Amino acid sequence: MAEESSRGVCSQTPRGQLSLSVVEAGVGVVLILAVAMGFALGVPSPDGRAAQLDLYAEDAATVLAGEPPRHGGATRLAEVVRSPDAFDRERADLRRRVERILPDNLMFRVRTPRGAVGFRKPAGVALGSATVTTRFGDVTIWVWYA
Repeated sequence: MAEESSRGVCSQTPRGQLSLSVVEAGVGVVLILAVAMGFALGVPSPDGRAAQLDLYAEDAATVLAGEPPRHGGATRLAEVVRSPDAFDRERADLRRRVERILPDNLMFRVRTPRGAVGFRKPAGVALGSATVTTRFGDVTIWVWYA
């Protein structure tokens, strides 16, 4: 409680307080520890698998879209999707061509308006995809790691 001195001035009983330099030192230590933990633990690396798979799919689509047709049409992909008969005739060659384009550790599926070639897409794995638009419909290529 406040006591009145002989001059009539109230004085309070002394209280303990932290000095400002002790508070600054504590904040500095916490900051240094936080930075050190950031370097020690690091940050999680981004999942580059999906981006790499998209690049593989885009590369395969670009190669296929730029190839000349074997029997007729503007491009190889346009020839494949032109008719059901053309797709049936070119199915095996399309599969072999995609196998040669992609690395050995990848599996693929090519879907056209006339049908699909390749492997069934598994659930729960990272996929990369690319789509090429032709006069007769879209051709989509999916790739994933084997």
